Amino acid sequence: ECPGTGSAQAGRAAACQGCPNQGLCAAGTAGPDPAEAAELRARLRAVRHTVLVLSGKGGVGKSTFSALLAHGLAADETKQVALLDIDICGPSIPKMMGLEGEQVHQSGSGWSPVYVEENLGVMSVGFLLSSPDDAVIWRGPKKNGLIKQFLRDVDWGEVDYLIVDTPPGTSDEHLSIVQYLSAIHIDGAVIVTTPQEVSLQDVRKEINFCRKVKLPIIGVVENMSGFVCPKCKNESQIFPPTTGGAEKMCQNLNVSLLGKVPLDPQIGKSCDRGQSFLAEAPESPATLSYRNIIQRIQEYCEQHHFQEEKIM
Repeated sequence: ECPGTGSAQAGRAAACQGCPNQGLCAAGTAGPDPAEAAELRARLRAVRHTVLVLSGKGGVGKSTFSALLAHGLAADETKQVALLDIDICGPSIPKMMGLEGEQVHQSGSGWSPVYVEENLGVMSVGFLLSSPDDAVIWRGPKKNGLIKQFLRDVDWGEVDYLIVDTPPGTSDEHLSIVQYLSAIHIDGAVIVTTPQEVSLQDVRKEINFCRKVKLPIIGVVENMSGFVCPKCKNESQIFPPTTGGAEKMCQNLNVSLLGKVPLDPQIGKSCDRGQSFLAEAPESPATLSYRNIIQRIQEYCEQHHFQEEKIM
């Protein structure tokens, strides 16, 4: 496991072998150099809140959650929202946001995000591929370089919420985004899991990663938490919480459980069509759960911002 960029063992532990950031960590220079940090601060100075969406496990609905979090925040037309997809090898955000086939345009002020609505912009490597079926076969340093470009060269403008959708795991992309964003601030991470132990096992590693790199944890979302049949109304546990699910894990690790989102077949259909499930199924129990979770994230961010201002 990564010992953390601030550890005395950074770049020297056995787990560091083969990591593209090993030399930087060992030299104590992990993260952007002062000139780079100044560039990032200048570009991102108008970003008020930054939220990372993480999960140690693939297939738990992390990108779906990121997309719906962005849609939910952008439902308030007074808020400007940006969604950054750094899942370099599996960029699904363009399809989920109804932007498949769109391309990035460049202006004098940098790359322009692709807009879903006037107040919701998206950036993804998917916009840079000639076909959605193209494989991105890159080593760590090239991935890190693109993440830096997304932060430094995109004209984000005034943004109330920057949501960052990450790939599964605790690897290059995660280290890079945390290090680059250290030039400004990160409100925290939302960690997505499903109820079964095979998912929770990896999510515990993600929580450990956050603590090692000093990334605040906003809370955990339990996705696919039960299924209510629309006809007979009986509830089934598709992914049984054999070890107590996210609720028990959160109690053991002293992190907040933001909420549980039940399965709804309409979620998958809406994502495939590039539509907002929250708008298409406003009365669904899953929508109500999403809205409660989004409200809790907003409250956390506002409180975090207030505390930072108080310290300053």
